Amino acid sequence: MASSSKAKSSYEVFLSFRGTDLRNTFLGHLYKALYHNGIYTFIDSEELKKGDQILPTLMKAIEESCVAIIIFSEDYASSQWCLEEVMKIMECKEQKDLTVLPVFYKVDPREVRWGSKSYEKALAKRESRLGKDSKKVKRWKKALFDASCLSGWHLNDGDESELIERIVKEISTLLDRKPLHVAKHPVGIDSRVVKLKSMLNLESDDGVLMMGLWGKGGIGKTSLAKAIYNDIFRQFEGSAFLANVRETSTDCRDLVALQEKLLSEILLLKRRLEVSNVDAGTNLVRDRLCRKKVLLILDDVDDLCQLNALAGEGKWFGNGSRIIITTRDKHLLICHGIDQDHVYEVKALEDREARELLSKHAFQMHQKLKIKKDLVDSVLKHAEGLPLAIEVLGSFLYGRREDEWKSTLKKLSTIPHKAINNVLKLSYDGLEDNEKEIFLHIACFFKGRDSEYIKKVIDSCDFEIAIGLEILIERSLISIEHGIVEMHDLIQLMGMDIVNQECRDDPWRRSRLWLYDDVLDVLSRRLCSKSHSVGAIKAERNIYCGPNAFTKASRLRLLIMHNLHNSFQGPICLPNEIRWFEWVGCASWFPQFSSGPKKLVGLDMSKSSITGMPKQFKDFQQLKYINFSNCESLVRMPDLSCTPNLEELVLCVCKNLVEAHESVAYHDKLQLLNLRGCKKFDSFPDIPCKLQGLKKLCLQGTAIRELPASIENLVSLKIMDLSNCKNLVSLPSSIYKLQNIEHLDLGYCTNLIEFPKYKNSADPSMKSGLSDLLFLSLGGCNLSGIEFLGNPSCFPFLQLLILAESNVTSLPTSIRKRDHLTIYAISFCHQLQEIPELPPFLKHLLANNCESLQKNGDSFSSSVLIRRVLTVADIPSLDQTPPDYIIWLPEGEMPEWVLPIEESFISFMASKDLYDQFLGVTLYIVFDNDDQAKYPMFEILPHVNGEMRNCKGGRSFLTMDSDQILLWFFTPRDLWGEVNFGQIDGSYVHFSLTISTAKVKKWGFRIICKPLEDNLKIGIQDNQLIDLALFREVVLDPTDLEVDSPLMHKDNLIKMDLQKDLQDCQRSSEEHSQIVSKANPKLILPHGMRTKNMPISNSTGRDEDGRVGLQLLLLE
Repeated sequence: MASSSKAKSSYEVFLSFRGTDLRNTFLGHLYKALYHNGIYTFIDSEELKKGDQILPTLMKAIEESCVAIIIFSEDYASSQWCLEEVMKIMECKEQKDLTVLPVFYKVDPREVRWGSKSYEKALAKRESRLGKDSKKVKRWKKALFDASCLSGWHLNDGDESELIERIVKEISTLLDRKPLHVAKHPVGIDSRVVKLKSMLNLESDDGVLMMGLWGKGGIGKTSLAKAIYNDIFRQFEGSAFLANVRETSTDCRDLVALQEKLLSEILLLKRRLEVSNVDAGTNLVRDRLCRKKVLLILDDVDDLCQLNALAGEGKWFGNGSRIIITTRDKHLLICHGIDQDHVYEVKALEDREARELLSKHAFQMHQKLKIKKDLVDSVLKHAEGLPLAIEVLGSFLYGRREDEWKSTLKKLSTIPHKAINNVLKLSYDGLEDNEKEIFLHIACFFKGRDSEYIKKVIDSCDFEIAIGLEILIERSLISIEHGIVEMHDLIQLMGMDIVNQECRDDPWRRSRLWLYDDVLDVLSRRLCSKSHSVGAIKAERNIYCGPNAFTKASRLRLLIMHNLHNSFQGPICLPNEIRWFEWVGCASWFPQFSSGPKKLVGLDMSKSSITGMPKQFKDFQQLKYINFSNCESLVRMPDLSCTPNLEELVLCVCKNLVEAHESVAYHDKLQLLNLRGCKKFDSFPDIPCKLQGLKKLCLQGTAIRELPASIENLVSLKIMDLSNCKNLVSLPSSIYKLQNIEHLDLGYCTNLIEFPKYKNSADPSMKSGLSDLLFLSLGGCNLSGIEFLGNPSCFPFLQLLILAESNVTSLPTSIRKRDHLTIYAISFCHQLQEIPELPPFLKHLLANNCESLQKNGDSFSSSVLIRRVLTVADIPSLDQTPPDYIIWLPEGEMPEWVLPIEESFISFMASKDLYDQFLGVTLYIVFDNDDQAKYPMFEILPHVNGEMRNCKGGRSFLTMDSDQILLWFFTPRDLWGEVNFGQIDGSYVHFSLTISTAKVKKWGFRIICKPLEDNLKIGIQDNQLIDLALFREVVLDPTDLEVDSPLMHKDNLIKMDLQKDLQDCQRSSEEHSQIVSKANPKLILPHGMRTKNMPISNSTGRDEDGRVGLQLLLLE
């Protein structure tokens, strides 16, 4: 943030005030506080120059501000300047999303709102001059009314300094809302942002404008894009910054992920939308965003297909949208239809900017070292204005003495100035040998790969990977984001150049080979007897090699080959020194080694046609990781008795693998055994003694019929996946002795007819069965009964239970005692007759497509629903995360306590006193069964004062075979988060709730609240700003759960019968339509409460695309 300097062309805060009242008192103190907190503030005494035209200058300053503070004082309305300002401020609030905060300084907000006392006199004078029907006076009055309805602060005789402190804190919070990190020292950015804003023509909402940022790598395109994003993103309804598009879109699947991310960020969805393919994603982006004003930045694009998938045409987006693309390829922008006038070339820093940036990185305020100017000039000459080079070199020289600067410059003198990677190499030179080797491995082979995979591979080569990665992160040479190791392009090229410099003429003499031509040159010629230094080779294109291509490669430690073919029959020969060997997709023979100990740690021959392996891995003492997944010709598991250090064995989708070798039953260090998709694997070996190692056992989709009773000896097992084991008919009762298992998946084991019953153990250490189990899936099984769920001694901490698509007819009543159960899925249980009382802290009940369901009891009444959610809200372990409550059910009648809504939006005003009575909001949605929309999508977009809060919704992950209902309860905090009503009595806060869904037949809505006091009800009736029919009052006393107000909607005058309330869900749609027609329970809204931006509905409440939208506006 900047101080109040005239060098800036826009302001963070605009102060509107009546000078004679406040200039030397409250206003002066407030301005100083903002100034000292670095908030750039417009105040006319500081910013207006002599000769300036006052009104145009004021209007322009308001337009260029982020926040406007209006200080309403007694004489505020007596100034025409003030009236013009407040009118302009409210206009900018509507059109430019200006944040407006009123301060009522020794004046009652109602005086401003209704034009009484001094405001009445001031406006009366204006009317006498301009006429009683003056349009200008009416606009002033409306602006005063609207501004006084906003949340702000009220000061009579309180502590001014305390109020000023609160105002400054609030402003700082508003200004710091979710920006992107640009750079540690963003030198030279501001002037370029000003230029970009002028090119973007942000004042116009006509059409969509696409713009390109073009320049070389490391020149600062991404930093500039982030800076312009931070400066303007609040002016748009939605925004997204998609970084590193080139790296994250190597194939169509990656583009699908980017489309999902784009939609999630712009629509602020809590869960990412699922896109099936690029074409479907293209339509989804266009359909969902075509009426939305968005800001989209696509960073580092290098292929036209990326643009076609993410921003194919301007008409995909709503009017006023801005699309910014950064790329190294100028022609790409032209091909996408961006005219030359909207291509901005990002150039190197000017000398003054480069010097400032170097100074900020190489020197600090507290540093006492003095460096000669000629040394600084020499460093700048080497960097040649490239920001990345200046940052890296400046950081390297920070804190060093003059002789070290001279030594560094002497070293740089042998490096061509234009070769930026040679400048970056200085950071590499400062590393220890361990970190150098790790850095070069990542630069040449592993950029963009999973960090856990990299750790395994590099650790196998005898490097200290844990400390090595940390040091590389500290030196800004790599970063780890979401588990993926990233590296800047220039730094990666620098690392590759280091390896190439080892011997440019002879690849065999380099430590690493990865380029196609180099690998081809080495493998296609007879160089086996030639001396060499190669320690790692990665080949990923079609190359043929002979059997002895690597026999003389005694220094070879790492060999990764994808799609590399051997031109002979027989095994390839490898040196015993090799640590990691990958040959994915082509090998048909197990590699041959020399006699004696082997140092191999990782072996990956997945997707190969190998048919056999050595009878045992003799001399493979160091082997930790084996992957033979998708080897369809493999018929037997290798003997593991000679691999005492093996930790992971992956044999996924080996379709002809029949059984496990008995050695697996004795291997105490094996942590992962993955046999997923081995369709002929039908027998798991006995485990004769306790094994401490195995933590994850995956038998998904195998032909296994049963587990041995000795499975109890897998004492450390945490995850066991037996899903889709169609032949599995039973489980041993000893499974209850797996005290450490947390995840047990038996989904779609269609022949599993019973789950073993738990018998109390005599072992005092085993007080309960499966005591640590959190996840249990029995969906799609053929269970005849689920009595075992009724035993409280079984899995007492279960959190997620799936019984969907099973044959259960009833659920145990004791399920209500499972206090930890939060998700309960019983969808598609076609024979299920009833749902008993549910667990007290359940959050999600999925019971759709249960056609026989009879709802007995009171599990779905508003009172019980409220009581359960409020109980969940008080759980300390939730770490103050507010709950929601979701129920999916077969279609039935809307409960009486839910108010049907026919319009596409609803609005009302509520005071803070009224908002404090809200317990929650209930939404009831009936989805129409449609072959084209088996997985209905929905989203709930809450706003507070126009600011988006956490989005709800997404896509149902359960298909729909018939019409279904979604009953969703939110606490106010879950929907709108923390709401600041300010310190003003009777202040207003704008809330909105927009629901956008597809294929909806009908919906309902209700606000659940505490009993309203009489004076509050009278006030609501008097101002007619809200219809009390929207509220459902409940009493939290369990002995008297609900009350109905005589002021409620006529359909709620009758005392609610809980049994009847639940039976409503069984009525047919036809009966419901008759009831609705007779009772006509339409929502009656106060006149004039629709806002300008709300959609106007037709008679069906659907928009032109068939979507139904609901907007709820809570004002006060």
